[in-house]
Amino acid sequence: LLRLLGVLCLVVLCAGGYAGYDAWRFLNVPPQTPGEETTFDVEPGASFDKVARQLEQRGLVSSAWRFKLLGHWMEWTGSLKAGRFAMHTGWTPGRVLDQLVNGQPILYRLTLREGLTWWEVGRLLESEGFARFSDFSAVIHDPAFLRHYGIPFDSAEGFLFPETYLLKKPQTLNREAARSVAGRLVDTFWRSTAAVLPLGHRTPPDELRRLVTLASIVERETGVPAERARVAGVYTNRLRVGMILQADPTVIYGLGPTFDGNLRRSHLQDGDNPYNTYRKPGLPPGPICSPGFEALQAAVKPEDHGYFYFVARKDGTHQFSTNLDDHNAAVRKFQLGR
Repeated sequence: LLRLLGVLCLVVLCAGGYAGYDAWRFLNVPPQTPGEETTFDVEPGASFDKVARQLEQRGLVSSAWRFKLLGHWMEWTGSLKAGRFAMHTGWTPGRVLDQLVNGQPILYRLTLREGLTWWEVGRLLESEGFARFSDFSAVIHDPAFLRHYGIPFDSAEGFLFPETYLLKKPQTLNREAARSVAGRLVDTFWRSTAAVLPLGHRTPPDELRRLVTLASIVERETGVPAERARVAGVYTNRLRVGMILQADPTVIYGLGPTFDGNLRRSHLQDGDNPYNTYRKPGLPPGPICSPGFEALQAAVKPEDHGYFYFVARKDGTHQFSTNLDDHNAAVRKFQLGR
């Protein structure tokens, strides 16, 4: 019995010694020697577990699960910053963790989703520290800025391309900071839409106005990719025969940033709203949001069909109709529950 206890004690001591050595080695021996400089992106909201796995895959730490243990021990698992960080594969895990928690990102991640209005983009830029709202508003309405970027409207609405950006944060929030970030968004529009706008800046102004405005309406009308070209086809058919568009999103846009979310009959009857497509024929004066690539593609190549009407089914999709009787029946079924 004493011999067995001695053996067990020896095993425990050896195991403890190995665990201690393993921990020491992980904490003090970098993954590579001498290593190399690299960058590492932390997405907003990314879990510590996900970041640890990515660090191991990139060769910045030798063990994801050991790095997670280190994070828990330091009580820093909820303290990671989002952005792009300068890193080195010759750093120890402690220095890597310190950089992600206490270091300053060299680039910050900004995500603009499809369908945002210019004032929603401006608010987001201000809240994230990239530009003041007032400066951004002034820049995107500046005629010189619009001429420089080939925008045939009185604002850059529709050209603030939805994308995930990695940006530097300016040391001073001023007009130039706003001009820099606005220019980046518009540059991305021209670059990202080259496949569907092969003439780019040389696209005739009237055609560019039509396509971007139509795309912005399509973007706000449906979030279902398979429906975008069909919705574009409905509005193309209406424009072709001279029907009014009757698009709720255009009316809402004309009500501006103060719209409370409740579209009233009086709004639809307001003839002073230039974006009221229930009262004004043709397309509205300009885009009503930032359309994504797929919405613009739908505007360029709308589906060829005989539909003139559509109504929401309340499941995210729409019921399309070729005539008013069928449309009214669909409204009764899907909107009125009859």
